[in-house]
Amino acid sequence: MNDDVMDAPDQTASAPAAPALLDVSAYLARIGARRPVRADAAALRELHVRHLLSVPFENLSIHLGEDILLDEKALVDKVVGDRRGGFCYELNTAFAVLLRALGYRVSLLQARVVDPEGRLGIPYDHMALLVVTADGERWLADVGFGDHSHYPLAFDERGDQADPGGRFRVQEAADGDLEVLRDGKPQYRLETRPRELADFTAGAWYHRTSPDSHFPRSLVCSLLTEEGRITLSDRKLITRAHGERVERVLDGDEEVRGAYRELFGIALDELPVVGHGTPNP
Repeated sequence: MNDDVMDAPDQTASAPAAPALLDVSAYLARIGARRPVRADAAALRELHVRHLLSVPFENLSIHLGEDILLDEKALVDKVVGDRRGGFCYELNTAFAVLLRALGYRVSLLQARVVDPEGRLGIPYDHMALLVVTADGERWLADVGFGDHSHYPLAFDERGDQADPGGRFRVQEAADGDLEVLRDGKPQYRLETRPRELADFTAGAWYHRTSPDSHFPRSLVCSLLTEEGRITLSDRKLITRAHGERVERVLDGDEEVRGAYRELFGIALDELPVVGHGTPNP
C-alpha cells in the first residue's frame, strides 16, 4: 500500500469542484434519486445503484462517429441532457461531478483491467472513483464497468464484501496497488494515486481506435435491472432475470431502434454500425 496516499485523506480535497452550470436536480431526476440530506455512505449507496439502473453502459458513440470528449460539462450533458450512457471514462466522470456537487470528495483512480488469461491491460485502461463521505469513510465507486458491483465497495476493507452482483474483495497487490476481485477472479488492478481527467485521454483514444480493444470491434448497450440485466449486443438482445438468460436476435432496423428507445431510453436517428466513423489509430 502507498502510505503517502492512503494515510492522507485530504488528497481528495484538491479535486476540482463541480462545474457551476451543473443542474443537480436534473441529474438526480435522470437517475430517479432524491437529493440526499447528508453526503454519507447510505446516500452514496442509493445514488450508485440508481445510476446503474438508469444510465446504460454503452459504446454507441464509437460506432456513430461521435467525438468522445473528456470534458466534465460535455459528459454531464451527454448523460443528463441527451439521456445517453457511455463507458468508464464518461460514466464515472459524470458521476464524480454529481457527487462533488452533493458534498462528497472524489478522486479519479486509474486501473488496468485483467483479461480472462490474467493479463493486465494498458495503463489508464479503466477509471474508478475513490469517494470520501462527510463522515470520512472511503468507498470505491464504479458505475462504468458494466456488470459489476451494485453498490460501492469499502475501500479499506480487505475481507469479502457481499453484493447483489457477487462476492467482492479489495486486496493488496504488488507495488502498492490494489486488486479488485469478483467471486475470486481479478477484475482490475487499481492505483491509489489520484489522477486528473486529462490523464485518461490516451486510454480513451486507445479504446476508441485500437484493434486490440474490443470496443471498436463490437457494439454493446447494457443496463442493470431490478430483475437482472438487459444487454443489446449489435442485434442480439440478452435478458437475464431471476437467474435465467434468454437471447433473441432482433428483426430489422425498426425493432433494434425500438429496443434502444424502450429498454435503454436512447432515441437514435440512425443506428450505430460497427466501425462506422472510427478513426484510424
